[in-house]
Amino acid sequence: MHSKLSLFYLLAWESKNYHVHLENETILDQILTQSYSKTMKVVITKATTGLLATCAITLALFSSCETKQNVLTTEEIADGWQLLFDGKTLNGWKDYNGTTLTQPWHVVDGCIQAKGDGSDASGYIVTDKQYENFELSWDWKLSKGGNSGMLYHVVERPQFAVPYVTGPEYQLIDEPNFPEPLEEWQKLGVDYAMHLPDQSKMKVNPQGEWNNSKIVFDNGHVEHWLNGEKILEFEAWTDDWYIKKNSGKWANAPEYGLAKKGVICLQDHGYPASFRNIKIKELPRKSKEVDLFNGTDLKGWEAYGTELWYVKDGLLVCESGPDKQYGYLATRDYYDDFDLTVEFKQEADGNSGVFIRSFIEEGVKVNGWQVEVAPKGHDTGGIYESYGRGWLVQIPDEKENILKEGDWNTMRIKVQGNNVQTWLNGQEMVNIDDEKIGAGQGRIALQIHDGGGIKVLWRNLKLKTL
Repeated sequence: MHSKLSLFYLLAWESKNYHVHLENETILDQILTQSYSKTMKVVITKATTGLLATCAITLALFSSCETKQNVLTTEEIADGWQLLFDGKTLNGWKDYNGTTLTQPWHVVDGCIQAKGDGSDASGYIVTDKQYENFELSWDWKLSKGGNSGMLYHVVERPQFAVPYVTGPEYQLIDEPNFPEPLEEWQKLGVDYAMHLPDQSKMKVNPQGEWNNSKIVFDNGHVEHWLNGEKILEFEAWTDDWYIKKNSGKWANAPEYGLAKKGVICLQDHGYPASFRNIKIKELPRKSKEVDLFNGTDLKGWEAYGTELWYVKDGLLVCESGPDKQYGYLATRDYYDDFDLTVEFKQEADGNSGVFIRSFIEEGVKVNGWQVEVAPKGHDTGGIYESYGRGWLVQIPDEKENILKEGDWNTMRIKVQGNNVQTWLNGQEMVNIDDEKIGAGQGRIALQIHDGGGIKVLWRNLKLKTL
């Protein structure tokens, strides 16, 4: 019989058994505060004078981030997974809309950590590389009451001051301890302000412990996962999706969620947060053929400005209105790499055109590149950069006669990467490589120039994505 407390601990860890005899509880405290890379099962046998009591306790002990956490298995490498964080440095990350990393993010014990100095307007870091279709997986841990997020398809342009006006967000938040009431669309796992998860499938580890999340984006099909359970799925760019977008928080963010590709973004929203095991597997792009105009109405298009856009006799008509200002009819979807054929007939003199990889700013302002549609002698088929460099390519004078005035013309526009080619009535007009165009993405838009007196008919707008 013993008068002093004796403790015996059996540690079953992974496939090995470790037997440790401890004489005091101080050593126990030391064990329980150690960092282990995997969950550890602790079986405690406690012997005291006149009594043998056995108790089994399973403790979920999660490690602080260790470098070895941020590695890929041989199988993952063979399957195409890549790490977005090496566990040691912030290589591959930079400020949103920046060229270097200056935001208060650090690597601590193998984790990317947000200090909590960010705000709604700052504290965002993004990947150097853009991603289109992918599976994205990461581990995350928040401070008490913490708020953060993972965004994707974020577009970097000076006109977009913050990433969430373009990029969808997988919301990360410590709901039980958050100091303010939350709307349903603000809670953990939501597609922020758009789609809600299935609450019956939410399995969340307590604050301070690690969770795993995953986003799947596959040519418009979207899934959110949490700790191995699929909690949400939807189809982007459907009629239902646009109704949600245009009726809620994003009603005044015309470019929200439209991009087909973009950078990955981590958010410091004023609370410390930790991330590790950030990895991505790219998925292939699927091509499709699209009739941009159905011959009946303007479904799939959005008008900007007060000029006139209407359908008559199966034709799409653009016409100057009484304000005689700029007007645009833009596809609601983005098209980046494509082969487009349109037919047009000019019924009145005046400048029009087809914009490519363009986006809408406040009011009636479209940034992008215009394939010119104009009267003879004014470079139909040439390329003009609005609010930028002006003419990039004008057509040779000898090609001006290819345009058929007062009759139907066929324009073909092929855009792929840095390259843009145009043809008018089967004749090549432009073939240009431009890095700035290559970095762009956006909508297709038809233009009415200011000044009045413009009327152009359009038909057979057919597109194939590349």
